[in-house]
Order: sequence, then C-alpha cells, then structure tokens
Amino acid sequence: MAEVTAQARIEAPAGKVWDRLTDFDSYGQWNATHTAFPKGGPEKLEVGATYEENMKLMGFPAEVNWTVRELEPGRLLDIKGKGPMGVSLGMRYELTSDGGATTLRIDGEFTGAAVSLMAGRLKDSAGAALNESLGKLAGLVS
Repeated sequence: MAEVTAQARIEAPAGKVWDRLTDFDSYGQWNATHTAFPKGGPEKLEVGATYEENMKLMGFPAEVNWTVRELEPGRLLDIKGKGPMGVSLGMRYELTSDGGATTLRIDGEFTGAAVSLMAGRLKDSAGAALNESLGKLAGLVS
C-alpha cells in the first residue's frame, strides 16, 4: 500500500474552490495526472456515479474507472478507482472553509500487488503530482 497526502490553503472561498474542483471540463488545467476523460466526466456528480479517466502516473499511462463513494457538495468528494494491473486507488478531497480562504486536503491511497513493488517511488511521484495540482488549482481560483 502507498498513501500520500497533500494540503494547501487557497485564498478563495470554499464554493469557488469546489466549483473548480468538480468542473470536469477544466480538470486538465489543474490536475497534474489527468490526460483525458474518454467518455466525459460523470453525467451527474452523486454517490454511485461512475466515470473513466486517462491518467499518467510515474510517467506511465493508466486508465482508471472511478466510482463516487462519498459526497458532501462544497465540502467532500471521495472516489475509488480500479486501474491497470489490479491496482486500486482512492482519492479524498476535503475542503475546510477558513474565512475567505479554503484549506484543501487531498488523501490518496494505492493498493494491489503491483503497488508493493514500487510503493516508495509511487508515493514520491503521487505526492509531487498532488502538490503541483494544488498549486495550479489555487492559481485558477485565487
């Protein structure tokens, strides 16, 4: 298993951060691992919604099938995915309002036999990508 966490204070209200975070048409503008949604993002963002995403992890292309497992609009998005080679992914985006600013915390988890072989490298790569993504997201909403 590999776990990674990134957090940033973004100088924008939580509603504005949430709107950009869940605007799947603009995902590529801020998400460092995203390359495409082959069939578009979820038709409706709700628990149980599914969608496919093409990503690049550690320099390798990966297709992930995501399912929304928890959702509190404006505050929490938790998704679980199945990737190549039996890898399972979990991503949790949690927003905390702080006056006119927002703290966004992202927790990622990777499990599966292939992960145990490269956990350290995956953790470093995913951590760097999450921090880059947070910086780009902040730049779009601040």
